[in-house]
Amino acid sequence: MLRSPKFEVTIEGSHSLIVPVSMAKPFIEAGHSRVEVNAEFNGNKLVFHGKLHARDDRYILSFGKRYQKQLGVAKGDFFQIQLLQNTTKYGVEMSEELSAVFESDPQALEKFELLTDGKKRSLIYHILRIKNSQTRIDKALIISENLKMGVTDVKLLVQAFR
Repeated sequence: MLRSPKFEVTIEGSHSLIVPVSMAKPFIEAGHSRVEVNAEFNGNKLVFHGKLHARDDRYILSFGKRYQKQLGVAKGDFFQIQLLQNTTKYGVEMSEELSAVFESDPQALEKFELLTDGKKRSLIYHILRIKNSQTRIDKALIISENLKMGVTDVKLLVQAFR
C-alpha cells in the first residue's frame, strides 16, 4: 500500500492544499489519483478522501471550509498531512446506513452501480453530511426508491416524491 511521509502544508486560496510533486508522483504513477488524507493540527486529527488534481507543474487537493473547521485550521496555519492509497470501493467510505439499505435492496444497489463514479460519490457525501443516523437511513431509503424508479440526476435522487 502506498503511503507518503508526513509533510507540511498550508491553505492556498480559500480551499486548496498544494501537494509537492515528490509526494504526489508515486500515487499518480501507480494510477491512484484519489487518495486518503490524514491531517493533524494542534492535536486534532482528520481523515478524508480527495483527488490529486494536476495544475500547472504541481498537484492540488481540495480542502473545503467544512474540513478546515473540523481540523481547526485557518488560512496561514501550517499543518501536517500524509497521503495514503485509497482502498475504498467508491473513492470514499460509504456510510453504514446507505450500505445497510443497499444490502437489503439489491435492485437499488444494482441501479447505484450503474451510476458514474462521481454520482456515486456525490450521493455518499450527501448521506455522510447528515448528522442524525435515522435521518441518514430515511434519506438512503429515498435514494434507493428513486434509483429503482430510474432517476439518475443526483439532485432528484435525494428528493422525496409523493
